[in-house]
Amino acid sequence: MELPYNLKDKKSVIDYAKLLKGKTLREICNPEIIEHNYTGKGNFGQILEKFYFGYDPNSKSEADFIEIGMELKSSPLKQLKNNEFRSKERLVLNIINYIEVVNQKFEDSDFWKKNANILLIFYLHQAGYDILDYLIKLVDEWNFPNTDLEIIKKDWELIKQKIVDGKAHELSEGDTFYLGACTKGANSNSIRKQPFNDIPAKQRAYSLKQGYVNHIIASIANEPTGVYGKLIPSVDVARKQTIEEIVVSKFKYYFGKTVEQIIAATNVELNTTAKSFYANLTKAILGIELDKEIEEFEKAEIIVKTVRLKENNLPKEDISFPNFKYEEIINEEWDESNFKDILEHKFLFVFFQFENEQLVLRKVKFWNMPYADILEAEKVWAKTKEVVLKGKIVKKVVGTTRYTNFPNKSFNSVSHVRPHALNAADTYPLPKKDKLTKAKEYTKHCFWLNNTYVRDEIYLK
Repeated sequence: MELPYNLKDKKSVIDYAKLLKGKTLREICNPEIIEHNYTGKGNFGQILEKFYFGYDPNSKSEADFIEIGMELKSSPLKQLKNNEFRSKERLVLNIINYIEVVNQKFEDSDFWKKNANILLIFYLHQAGYDILDYLIKLVDEWNFPNTDLEIIKKDWELIKQKIVDGKAHELSEGDTFYLGACTKGANSNSIRKQPFNDIPAKQRAYSLKQGYVNHIIASIANEPTGVYGKLIPSVDVARKQTIEEIVVSKFKYYFGKTVEQIIAATNVELNTTAKSFYANLTKAILGIELDKEIEEFEKAEIIVKTVRLKENNLPKEDISFPNFKYEEIINEEWDESNFKDILEHKFLFVFFQFENEQLVLRKVKFWNMPYADILEAEKVWAKTKEVVLKGKIVKKVVGTTRYTNFPNKSFNSVSHVRPHALNAADTYPLPKKDKLTKAKEYTKHCFWLNNTYVRDEIYLK
C-alpha cells in the first residue's frame, strides 16, 4: 500500500500528522476502522498507527519512523474550566529491558534511540465517548530542551544503577525527577527477570511524569511561560548540579535561623498568618517570585511538606494526604490506587523545630518512600478497603464518639487512617451501609504518615 506521506521526510510525516488536528479518528481514517478490534489502554494509539499512518503496531526497540528517527506517541488530555489543557496521565514510553540496559550508555540506549525525537498527538478524553470520537487537539514534534535532557540523563542513570545493584524490584517513580520507571503490564503479575537478583521484578516502562507532560502541552499550545520561576538557570548548571544539590545548597544558608530571621534575610514580604505562608517561605529561600510556581518542582511533581518538630524531634502532627472516597477505594487495585501513586512521588521535607517558642530551620531532605515501607503502607490500604467493602466501619459508639475499624497507629509503623474533615457532618457516601449505625455516608477520612515514622525514617536518617 502506498503511504500518503514520505517515510523518509520528517516534514512530510509531521505535515500529514497535523491534518489530524481538530478531527476524530472516525472522521479521518478509512472506513474499515469501524471494524477495529483493538482493546486495552493503548488502543487509541494502535488504531492511529494502523488506520492513519498505515503500519502495524509493534514493540520494536527502534523508533516507529525509523528512517527519520521519530517515535509516534498519543496521549489523552483533560480540559480545565479556564479551557486550558492538561495531561490526563503520565506519558508511557518503551519497556525497560532489565537484562540489556545494564550494558548500555545513555547515548546508545534503547530509551534514547526510541525517544530522542517524538511526534506527539494529544486527544481530548471524554467520558462515555467511543475512542473513535475523541477530538484530536494538539499535534507536534517534541525534542527535549538541553537543560531538561541533563536531568533526564541523570534519571536514566539512576534507574540503570538500581538495576545494576540488583534492585529492579524496588524501582519507584519517586526515585527520579522527570523520567520515571512506571509499572507496565496487563496486570500486577506482569514480571520480568532481572540480571543481578533472583527476585522477579514488575515489568516497568520509562515514562515522563504527568507534571512534565503538562509542560510539553503548554509548550505545544503556546501557553504563557511567565507563570514559572526556574531553579536551574542554564544547561551548564544542570550538567554540574542536580535539582537536589541546588535546593539543599540554597536552604543550607538558613539552617539554624528562626523564621523571622529568614524573612528578614530574604527581604520578601510574607503574610505569616496565610495558609500559603510556608509554601511562600520556601519560594523566598529558593529565590522564586511568590506569584510564580517552581518550574522544576511542577515538572517533577515534587510534593513539599513542611514539618514542625517538637524539642524532642517528634513532629507536632502526623502528615496527612488527600481524602479518599469510599466508593472509589473499593474499586481500586493497589498498583493503580491513589495512595500508592502519592507514595511513589518524590517529596521535599522542610523541617522546622520549636526552640524557646520560636521555629528554627533545621533540615531539608528530598525523600521517596523505600520499597519495604511501601509494602507496609499497602497493608493499611488493603485493611481500609476491606473495612469499607464489608460495611464494618464503626466498631462501637460511646456517647457521641464513634470508634472505627480503620487501621490506627498501633496497626502499622508507617501509616494509619483517621478523619480529615471540617466536622463529623463533612461526609462522603458509602458504597454499602455501615452495619452498626446503618449510615449511608461517613465522615471524610484520609491516610496519614505516622509522626514517629517521619521522625525515625525521614528526619533522623
